Amino acid sequence: MSRWPEPGWPEAVRAEVVRHLEATYPQEGCGVILRAGGDGPFRVRPLRNASPRPRTAYAFSPEEWLAVSLEADSRGERVVCVFHSHVEAPATFSQEDRAQAAPGGQPLLPGVSYLIGSIHRGCVIWVCEYEWRGGDFRVRET
Repeated sequence: MSRWPEPGWPEAVRAEVVRHLEATYPQEGCGVILRAGGDGPFRVRPLRNASPRPRTAYAFSPEEWLAVSLEADSRGERVVCVFHSHVEAPATFSQEDRAQAAPGGQPLLPGVSYLIGSIHRGCVIWVCEYEWRGGDFRVRET
């Protein structure tokens, strides 16, 4: 059984995301997927988890987020997806995820999807993708 819903991301993107999430275990891993232009290549950019509770939450440091944003601008890229893992937990969009992604009930990054990887004993077993639709984050329809 595939760990990813189909159809999905290119295999190279999948492999790099999984590799990063597994390497950060037993803490939550995180990062972004960028894309050049509207239909250019994807690029996975792992980020350091700056959360004070890295086993149960993730956060990007403001300095690293600024660096990624400037780097993306200089390369003609935009963030298309934020990814992170849930350690020994399902790949569901949690209340904590909602609070971080849409404080005040509006998404901070409109048009950006969220991949969540469920990681157990150091292995990603399932990934689910969410998008903002109908006033909430819902499983992305393929």
